[in-house]
Amino acid sequence: MTIMENQHCALWAVSPVDGRYANKTAILRNYFSEGALIIYRLKVEVEYFIALKEYGIDELKDISADQLILLRNIYLKLTDRDILRIKEIENITNHDVKAVEYFLKEKFNEIGLERYVEFVHFGLTSQDVNNTAIPMAMRDFHQEQLKQHWKTLHETLEHFASMWKDIPMLARTHGQPASPTTIGKEFKVFAERFSQQLNYFNHIPFAAKFAGATGNFNAHKVAYPDIDWYKFAKDFVENRLLLHYSFPTTQIEHYDHLAAYFDAIKRLNVILLDLCRDVWQYISMEYFVQMINENEVGSSAMPHKVNPIDFENAEGNLGISNALLIHFGEKLPISRLQRDLTDSTVLRNLGVALAHHFIALQSIFKGFQKIMLNPDKIKQDLDENWAVLAEAIQTYLRKINYPHPYETLKKLTRRNEKINRQTIHEFIDSLEIGDEEKKYLKNLSPFNYTGIAGL
Repeated sequence: MTIMENQHCALWAVSPVDGRYANKTAILRNYFSEGALIIYRLKVEVEYFIALKEYGIDELKDISADQLILLRNIYLKLTDRDILRIKEIENITNHDVKAVEYFLKEKFNEIGLERYVEFVHFGLTSQDVNNTAIPMAMRDFHQEQLKQHWKTLHETLEHFASMWKDIPMLARTHGQPASPTTIGKEFKVFAERFSQQLNYFNHIPFAAKFAGATGNFNAHKVAYPDIDWYKFAKDFVENRLLLHYSFPTTQIEHYDHLAAYFDAIKRLNVILLDLCRDVWQYISMEYFVQMINENEVGSSAMPHKVNPIDFENAEGNLGISNALLIHFGEKLPISRLQRDLTDSTVLRNLGVALAHHFIALQSIFKGFQKIMLNPDKIKQDLDENWAVLAEAIQTYLRKINYPHPYETLKKLTRRNEKINRQTIHEFIDSLEIGDEEKKYLKNLSPFNYTGIAGL
């Protein structure tokens, strides 16, 4: 397909994931597209057939090592023409997994394995294939893409935390000036929150179901009553497909682990939403300024504007991602009796939810590359808010048993006038305390009243 044809397809895409943001999400096609799902399904079918042969099924014992290579090449070297052939078959069968089975049988005939075609999809139901193919795609995307992006974001937050750890900043609680903090400490908060949530992913397995039509190996047991099918399936899923084996199940995997995974990403999204809104606010307060690109336009009507669009874009995409993830987590673990089909169409949208998360990550990276600290504005805000020392002074006065310290500071700071350095120092001089104590309090300023925020 030419560049122009690619652009044309993006222009007419229904979803922005494959349209406006196609250049940001192209990598997800390797895991969540229709073609990718077909490849993963073929891998399950082929590896299952090979596992039957290697487990000692007599009817398959004559298959050679060279033929096994040819079998694996079916999915390892799958072409677009092959995928289109599977879709042609599906148009006839109206069943996607059955189309994969029939395609494999055609391939068996081509490579001289026609006598073994009935061992393709032997004893399986569609969900034995889907509930192994999809978690493999999820696992691979997690390991090959998401983890690296999360690592980069965490390192970026840690970098900001370290670089700005000693730069004091006026804090705000309820939107009002509060005891100062440091910019680095506030980024450290997000770095630590993000890091702790990432640890949860180490405990969430990518789980698979593989046990026949209703989870009991009914057909397998009829055909080969002496084989320990549970042992076979557990070994196949865990040692060959490298997934966690769920047993017992109904016709489908119960998706509880998948729901836990979505909940974990949802929590990451919430933390990132909080981060984006805070950075947006800091930009609005001019604590950060954004580097100007002369070719970009901030507003179609107001030429002066440089908008924090990357953090706004991330916020919007994180919200869409979470809306879908919440639905996945609530819907997928529920299926009527042993099986209904409602999970099928939902599972086809996993890539959409993860794509919006992926887009948001890239927008945050881009936004971080544009911001620069504005120390003059930060210092100005601190210098205009000496009233925040009221907490420090009244707490110190409590220590030395000064009468009614809180109420005394309340009278000072709630007067309808500006509290500055001179006001604070005159107040300290009026206190009936020792000269050393006054000197100690006068050494305080909004610039050094940051506690242990610099650690």
